[in-house]
Amino acid sequence: MEEVLTNPKAGFYINRDVFGAEGDFITSPEVSQMFGEMVGVWAMCLWEQMGQPKKINLVELGPGRGTLLADLLRGASKFRNFTDSLHIHMVECSPTLKKLQYQNLMCINKNDTDGDAEEHSISRLTGTSVSWHATLEQVPAGIPTIIIAHEFYDALPVHQFQRASRGWCEKMVDVAENSMFQFVLSKQPTPATLYLLKRFKWAENEDIGKLEQVEVCPKAIELTQEIAKRIGSDGGGALIIDYGLNGIVSDSLQAIRKHGFVNILDDPGTADLSAYVDFAAIRHSAEEASDDVAVNGPMTQSQFLGSLGINFRVEALMENCTDEQADSLRTGYWRLVGEGEAPFWEGPEGQAPIGMGTRYLAMTIVNKKQGVPIPFQ
Repeated sequence: MEEVLTNPKAGFYINRDVFGAEGDFITSPEVSQMFGEMVGVWAMCLWEQMGQPKKINLVELGPGRGTLLADLLRGASKFRNFTDSLHIHMVECSPTLKKLQYQNLMCINKNDTDGDAEEHSISRLTGTSVSWHATLEQVPAGIPTIIIAHEFYDALPVHQFQRASRGWCEKMVDVAENSMFQFVLSKQPTPATLYLLKRFKWAENEDIGKLEQVEVCPKAIELTQEIAKRIGSDGGGALIIDYGLNGIVSDSLQAIRKHGFVNILDDPGTADLSAYVDFAAIRHSAEEASDDVAVNGPMTQSQFLGSLGINFRVEALMENCTDEQADSLRTGYWRLVGEGEAPFWEGPEGQAPIGMGTRYLAMTIVNKKQGVPIPFQ
């Protein structure tokens, strides 16, 4: 899964822009500017709870095209104390997406020349400095940090286990006689079995007996531990928004190409692979890693955005816009907070916007000293 997505030569994310209507899938920031604005409201409120520190890191993991942070900065631009405190850190491994992020954040190099200077850039949206890193570890520690992970965890590689007569066996990828890939079951325990046992240990109330398959994501556990330790020592918080379950995930790995589902093993590197996020495992990982953090949620994306005031925002935007813009706002709003097909749709059948409001969940990990973050009070 990791190879298919991030192989330096042939990885799905590495050489292409996979987001938006022309790409392979659409994410919430590409649906409507209101998503980034509401995440900005959340970040600003957390910053206020932190005591309005003069310097903070704002980190986005896997920022896509940079749309979320561009909308966040535009929305927050009137609050100078907040934007002046920010140093933005983009954690990104794709050269193609780095260039898009640079453009969408309207970056210039500190010496005023456009180009590919990733070290010392400034966003013209708010005058905020922007840096790029390959991993979260490379982001400088020691000052309070706000981390945004929107649709990042779902792309971390999972291990699938299947119940067999000899116990739980890991599902592996092998090459068949016709040189095509095929799934096989491991003959003996694999290194990831340790994570399966850890996950079972956490699953006190969940009924493992009924499950035939289980997915575990060691990378998600490790990333969460790193986030929790940093927030525990430096202050701040993390916001995780993704589709998933608040419990064990059984069999969710899927491949998407051009907005449609395809076979996972079909032409690897040409389709996006993702899996449901196990929010319960994130909670346990964070709580085990640091006594100084508190985990809140998950709540649905619909509850999260609604509590932050997206209803008021959509009304304000509707007041002075064209009919076309109003349609786009209505559609975007439904996609973010609705459930199922939009009831107001009058366009072609089968093309009604589908609401993501209940499929996506929001969770926060914050330093305990700061109290409970909005909107989890």
